[in-house]
Amino acid sequence: MTVAASSETDRPADAVADKSRERRALGVASGAHVMHDGYTDLVWIALPIWQAEFGLSYAAVGLLRMVYSGTLAALQIPASLVAERIGARIVLAGGTALAGLCYCLAGFSAGFAVLVAALFIGGLGAATQHPIASALVTRTFTGARALTAFGTYNFFGDVGKVLIPATATTLLLFMPWRPAYGLLGLVGIAIAVAIFIVMPRMPPEAHAAKVEEAATPEQKSFAADERKRLRSGFRILVVFGIADSIVRGAFFVLLPFLLIGKGAAVTTAGFALTLLLVGGAAGKLAFGWVGKWIGTTATIVISLVLTAAGIVAVLYLPLAAAIVVLPLIGVVLNGVTTVIYGSVPEYAAPDQKTRALSIFYTISIGAAAVSPPISGFMGDHIGISSTIIIVAVLTLATIPLAFGLKGGRSQTAAV
Repeated sequence: MTVAASSETDRPADAVADKSRERRALGVASGAHVMHDGYTDLVWIALPIWQAEFGLSYAAVGLLRMVYSGTLAALQIPASLVAERIGARIVLAGGTALAGLCYCLAGFSAGFAVLVAALFIGGLGAATQHPIASALVTRTFTGARALTAFGTYNFFGDVGKVLIPATATTLLLFMPWRPAYGLLGLVGIAIAVAIFIVMPRMPPEAHAAKVEEAATPEQKSFAADERKRLRSGFRILVVFGIADSIVRGAFFVLLPFLLIGKGAAVTTAGFALTLLLVGGAAGKLAFGWVGKWIGTTATIVISLVLTAAGIVAVLYLPLAAAIVVLPLIGVVLNGVTTVIYGSVPEYAAPDQKTRALSIFYTISIGAAAVSPPISGFMGDHIGISSTIIIVAVLTLATIPLAFGLKGGRSQTAAV
């Protein structure tokens, strides 16, 4: 009687502790996503300022962006490996501090070389966020709830892309760029301290090898088939990640010029991009629920069809109508990333979730880095309209791959 009563009273306490850990994990991951994505997009706002301040050529300006984004993309996998050795909390907090330090150093920079060093440090720090924060979410939440939580985490990245550059622009109305950026850098260092204090311990990944040692021959055979199926699903998601990055990068870089060709002012084209980003933020949040409701494959197929249709519609609609539909395009264009990116852990071995995410992010971010110059080159040679049509065709061409996703580990765990 006493034991039973004790067991029953322990269960609510355990449930409360689990809920608290989930809230802390999602809060830390989302907060880190706000700061890191915001810092990454702040580089775009800073480039014209740095060009004027240091008398840089356009090639040098392009190099500055490449230093940050290239370092971010290249160090995703090393960041996850370091986290496995010394702890995810230390690496994520340290990376956030380095990302903030980047803008503190930029504020004190006296020349191009110091600015390059600052941006390298920022890219080094930014490389820690995606593999660690996303793994924190997907390993803390399980089953269908993981996709919903990942959608929330993904949404806050887009919040950062709007919030941090907008804050910087506002600060520049009251002070020079050096103290403004230094202040934003100090905020990142403060957030890093909070992450170190608040971040819960990341749940360990399962050790599949130990399970297989005690398995029967039939179980080992099933496990081998399962690993093969998961590898196939992961490769499909990687292709989706590449295609998604190429499509979004190309559409974002070509859209302003397309709208200007329809008669839009430069400021109107900038406003249109904002509408696209706002729709994308809403889509990333909503698609966590949509994917949970109708499934990964159906969500991807519907999203890709609507994305291609929207891209073509913007090409042929008059200016006013094109601007009106941009938020809706943003919903499906960016929203589907929640389902694609959030499904990666479901197609990874139990002890390889973090590494799978780091590999996926490295490849997809790398594709995003090369997409704008390639699409710009195509626009120069075959025209913006033809390039946009190719982007829409590429979107549709990936749809058959979605039917190769036969359900991740959570859907087959009971087999």
